[in-house]
This record gives sequence, C-alpha cells and structure tokens, in this order.
Amino acid sequence: MVVRFTRGSRTPDNRGRWLAAVSAVATATVVGLAGAGPAGAEPFNVMAIPEQIPRAIDGTIPAPPYPRLTTIPQRAVTPGMSHRVQELREATLPSPTGDPFFDRWSPALGSMTPGQLIASRDVTRTAVQEAIVPIRSARQVKFATRDATGRPSFGTATVLVPRKAWTGGGPRPIVVNNIPIDALGAACTPGVTLAGGISPATNPTDYLPPTTQLALDRGYTVLIPDHQGPRMAYAEPTVAGHIILDSIRAISTYDADAFGHSRIGMFGYSGGAIATKGAALLTKTYAPELSSRIVGAAFGGVPADFQMLAGSMNANLATGLFHAALFGISRERPELLPLANHLAQWLATSPLKNACSIPAILLGATFWPAQLLSNVADPFHSPTAREIYRITKMQGMKSSVPLYIYNGAQEFWIPAAGARNLFRDQCRLGANATYREVFGEHIIAMATGYPEAMTWLDARLKGHPAHSTC
Repeated sequence: MVVRFTRGSRTPDNRGRWLAAVSAVATATVVGLAGAGPAGAEPFNVMAIPEQIPRAIDGTIPAPPYPRLTTIPQRAVTPGMSHRVQELREATLPSPTGDPFFDRWSPALGSMTPGQLIASRDVTRTAVQEAIVPIRSARQVKFATRDATGRPSFGTATVLVPRKAWTGGGPRPIVVNNIPIDALGAACTPGVTLAGGISPATNPTDYLPPTTQLALDRGYTVLIPDHQGPRMAYAEPTVAGHIILDSIRAISTYDADAFGHSRIGMFGYSGGAIATKGAALLTKTYAPELSSRIVGAAFGGVPADFQMLAGSMNANLATGLFHAALFGISRERPELLPLANHLAQWLATSPLKNACSIPAILLGATFWPAQLLSNVADPFHSPTAREIYRITKMQGMKSSVPLYIYNGAQEFWIPAAGARNLFRDQCRLGANATYREVFGEHIIAMATGYPEAMTWLDARLKGHPAHSTC
C-alpha cells in the first residue's frame, strides 16, 4: 500500500485530512508488520517500520503550538536539556487539581531531606466514604522526596486509622496499599478522592482489590501513597519507590508514637505492583533505616520487564495503557521526549494528558502502534529505549524486604515470564522471596492470587518470619 502526503496546515479541514492520512499509515503499518519477520523472531509489533513513515508523519502533521516560556516552571526544569524540550516537558505535565496541597511545588524543596514533612491536614470527613470500614481518623501528609533522577520533588499520602482496636502485640501494624492508579491526570489519585470525595476521576482500582477495607477491618493502619508523584509518572518505579518510602518516613515524623515503630507490610497489584517492587528494591539503598520495619512486600501481576511488555501490549487492546505508560515514564525520564514525533507531541499535550484509567484502557481499541509516535523508524531498539528497559527492570538490586510475587499463568499482556525472571534474579542475589503462579489472565489472577498473598502478608505483620522458596 502506498500513501502519498502533502504538507498540511493547521486549518480544521486539513487537520481532518492529516488525521485520515495517519490512520491509513497506521493500518498499513499494522498489516505490513503482521506479515514481517520469520517464525520464531521477536514479536512483529516491536519491529522497525519503513523510514519514510516517520518523515511522512512529521511532514504532514505540524508541530503542536505549546507555549513559549521565559522561565521554566520548577516541575519541568531539566538540566542538560534544551529550553524548547523543557517547554515541551511542561506542556505534557498534568493540569493542576485546583488544590494547592497537591499542586504547589515549594521553592525550598532543595533544602529539605527526603521524608521531611511539609504539611498535613485532616480529611476524615471526606475519607469515610472511600474507606467504607469505620475509621477513627484520616490524615494527609505532604513531604519532600526525590524524583526518578534524584532531584528534589514532593509526595503526598493519606494515612487511615480504623476505629477497630488493635489487640495484637506491639504497636498497630501498617499496611501500605499501593493502589494501581494507572492514570495520567493529577485528579485521578486516591489522595484527591480521599480529600475531595468520589468524582468521575475516581478510579475503580481504589476499591479493587479491597486491600484498604480488608486491612482496616483487621485493625491495621492503612497508608495510601499517591505513588505516581506530582508529575503523574505512571509506570516509573523509581519515583514510586521513593514516594512510598518517604511517605513512611513522613508519618513516622508526624506521629512517632502511633506510626514510628510499627511493623509495615506493602501490597500492590499491576500498576501498584510496579510501585511496590520499586519500594522493596530501593529500601536497602534509599531508606535503609526502614529495612527492619518493612516485614514483607506482596505484589502480583507485576509489569517487571518493559522490553517484554512492548511485545505483549503494543498495537493490541492493551495499547492504550501501554501508550499511557510511555507518556508517564517520559514525564520523569524526559530523554524520551526528543524521540516524540509531532503526532505524539499533539497527544501528550492534549486533554489526554489528564486521562484517568478508564479512558486510557478504552484507547486500546485504536490498536495504534507506538512506532507511529516516534520520529525514528525503530524506537524499541534505540539506545534510549534500551536504557529505559534497564532502569525500569531494576535487575541486580537485591531486596532487603521479604517478597511474595504472584502472576497469572494464562497472562498474555503481562506475561508470567517477567515475574519468574524477577523472582530468579532475587533468588540469585540471596533475597528472601516466594513465587506463586495462579490460574487466570490479569483480571482473574488478581482474584485467584489475592487471598494467599494477603494471608502471607498478614503473617508477616503478626511477626511470623517469611520462609523463602528460592
């Protein structure tokens, strides 16, 4: 199939023409790739496309008119990058929520230590509806942290204390529930819902799996970090790990008697598993003082290997979430931005930058290949992509926290091979780890693997040691 292009303008009529042209290219690319490559080769959907296609896309679609800025806002400052790339970064970041607690970047962040408390507030009145189980209090904390590259940033989290008395030994344990936020919009976080009430931006994953409710019913304190950070860096594990660990530091400072000596267990599934894995693997180096308090991390359906996910999620029904992850990671890893073609820049600076999980999932119906968002023909094999694979895989980082990892045996979008490789890597490093493969694909496995994972975590919180299955 041959598609001919002429340079378009920004008029509404021509915009429709270039969108139609790019749709034709997308169809041609998918059909062409489907027939490419010998049997046994890597997945067709990560292969290079003809070099003429990226040139044709940028030759047809004009660059988006994102603002020129005299001063780069604090959240978009990127040392080593050109001023125009920093302007693009700012344009791709989520719109403010309207609540300064979540929006404001303190100019003093550079002088603060990770976990240092910036502000706190009571949100019990609005948090009751999300907690469902009766609570005694709900408090949000805002604290200093470090972003994925080690630069000053901030995080937010909510700590819920149940009305139910704790009758076990020692201080009331804490369950860190790393909810799968899986969104790009700043209003899509559990913290915003807990502070402002349920809204169209509230994700169903705030309630499923029901970790918050189950933990509160067992008498545990629940800590819910907004682990994607103020840039909403969906799928980036380092920033998530930093925020989770610093949220523990922050509540320990806020009320040392209630939270400073408790056993801590972490749970996460899918996008929450990315965050939980990041926190567990970073504890030893980023927050070593917490190693003795974090008694276990249970997570399932973990996207452990982004190179593998490119083959399993690109250009199929999962491609909406895959693209959201690419945009989310680029917010913390702006070295990806120079690879974005004009089409990608239009999408990343459009209202889609504020999308919550449901719209991102529905965009999978486009089957859009990520190659059509790059200005190079082979983005998945570029040096930048290989570095992102390495960073996000976190291979060779030994967890000082006992791990319980589970994955669906019939997973097709997040293959069990990634979780198995993570488990083997931790065993090789000498970590205390357990792996279970359960029945089901991603949604079914969330349910079939959940009871044993929570039973395992419950035992750790009660003081029973974990026995590795390495």
